Amino acid sequence: MPANDFTTAEYARRLQKTRAAMAARGLKTLVICDPSNMAWLTGYDGWSFYVPQAVILHEEGMPLWWGRTQDKPGAALTTWLEADCLFDWPEEHVQHPDHHPFDSLLTLLRDRGWTEAVGVEMDNYYYSARSHQILEVGLGREALGDATGLVNWQRAVKSEQELQLMRSAGRLSAHMHAVLRAEFHEGIAKNALVARVQAAGIEGLPDLPGDYAAIAPIAPSGIEASASHITWNDRPLAQGEATYFEISGCVRRYHCPISRTLFLGSPPEDIRRGEAAILQAIEDTFAVAKPGVTCEEVAACVYDSFGRAGYIKGNRTGYPVGLSYPPDWGERTMSLRPGDTTKLEENMTFHLMPGLWTPDWGMAITETFVVTPQGGVALADVPREIVVKSR
Repeated sequence: MPANDFTTAEYARRLQKTRAAMAARGLKTLVICDPSNMAWLTGYDGWSFYVPQAVILHEEGMPLWWGRTQDKPGAALTTWLEADCLFDWPEEHVQHPDHHPFDSLLTLLRDRGWTEAVGVEMDNYYYSARSHQILEVGLGREALGDATGLVNWQRAVKSEQELQLMRSAGRLSAHMHAVLRAEFHEGIAKNALVARVQAAGIEGLPDLPGDYAAIAPIAPSGIEASASHITWNDRPLAQGEATYFEISGCVRRYHCPISRTLFLGSPPEDIRRGEAAILQAIEDTFAVAKPGVTCEEVAACVYDSFGRAGYIKGNRTGYPVGLSYPPDWGERTMSLRPGDTTKLEENMTFHLMPGLWTPDWGMAITETFVVTPQGGVALADVPREIVVKSR
């Protein structure tokens, strides 16, 4: 059954790009365990990545989907692959101490004669050490090559339909932030506020239902915001604290993350100074982010703006985003930071993260943008300034 998000011609183009990258690395077969890459190549969608699964791409022929027996109907429903391209492993191997699903995958590779120049995503959340050990023992270490990021890099430049999905996700992000601005007030428990924002993203808009995002809302307040990845608790919002929310609408697994900062009371001078530096950094970045410019040149816009304001930023300031599954909506390829000389291309998409963290507070005002010949263009329309409320 054809995957309904894209045409089969689009999937053929993706296979061609991936096979060209395989050939450049001397690989004949890919074992792809990253669910984002599985979806990008076949359309497969399901909450099944907690057990071993893969798309297997040989240098010739159709890809194969391989996964748990009870997830095979999901592969038939969501991919464009025919039934003879769908394979499953024994149910009794689910989290079994003595048997492993990759024993079945090893048999499948041997039956096909795909036992040489096999690429695996070694540095990936979804490919375990046990899985690799089974392939290494069964095929030999020399038969395996590290294909980490190979498919991810093919996803970097988005098609127009992918951009449309990300813009739709941006509409949901804007809707979620509008609910946040309306509901944010002194005394509301953080979990209650997060629940309303999450509900808005999932219920969506009348013409646009929402999906689950790959990352839970990041929502620290006060000194908690000095740490960059704290989610939420049940503490009521209080006067004199900055709170930032990093959230994303999600449509068909495509994301558009946006962070905004809110403050109860009157923001002190140092927070206002940080806000000005961040807002200027975004404008400077968008002016520079054109095809041919390097990631580190884009990142310099943020570091320079922070430096002029008297702040030092010690972490990267952006990364590519798009199609993804938990635990991360990033694509795990480029980074906007010093030393990354990757050149931007038209229709690449990034989450620009000029976050600022001090020992006493933190703030984040971020944008997801697309690279165009005119510079970076935001994929969502959300007011950037700190939201200030007296109560």
